[in-house]
Amino acid sequence: MIYLILFLEFFKIGLFTFGGGYAMIPLVKEVVLNYGWLAEDKFYDFIGLCEATPGPIALNMATFVGYSQGGVLGGLVASLGVVLPSFIIILIIASVLKKFSDNIFVKSGVRGIKPIVMGLILAAGITLLIKNLNVAYSLDTAFTNFDYVSLIIVSVIAFIFVFVKLIFKKKLSPVIIILISAALGLAISLIFA
Repeated sequence: MIYLILFLEFFKIGLFTFGGGYAMIPLVKEVVLNYGWLAEDKFYDFIGLCEATPGPIALNMATFVGYSQGGVLGGLVASLGVVLPSFIIILIIASVLKKFSDNIFVKSGVRGIKPIVMGLILAAGITLLIKNLNVAYSLDTAFTNFDYVSLIIVSVIAFIFVFVKLIFKKKLSPVIIILISAALGLAISLIFA
């Protein structure tokens, strides 16, 4: 039964998510928390793990959740569920693309979806930032659990990113950003351990 639930839930997530893995995070969070597959704090740790692992974040998320609930077969079923809708949709789009690519309604529909995708990605980013910095939601306890170490790491990474952009006129590779973040996290944990 768990395999069917995993397949159907991730199939729905894959079917109704536009904009890739980051837009998928709120939907995966809702499903994972509703079924009790992961605690909320573990979910945020798991997003970081999925981001650091090679491959698309959506597929990594589905595989991890599926594996945690149903072993190897669960990981395969959840992964299949999340990629199958995109595969089917791309096949359909590719077969009719020439006919409808200049259609005003199709162009308008795509234009209407873009702000929604941007909003989902922005919401996921803000939620992750708040959770990672441990900012309380009420003003009376606003900074009691604030994670200054995370703020330092984010500030250093932002400084390095801007420095490289302004001085060398190049974009810093996401791989380099992840490696620098990991090194900073390890160094700070060794210093304060």
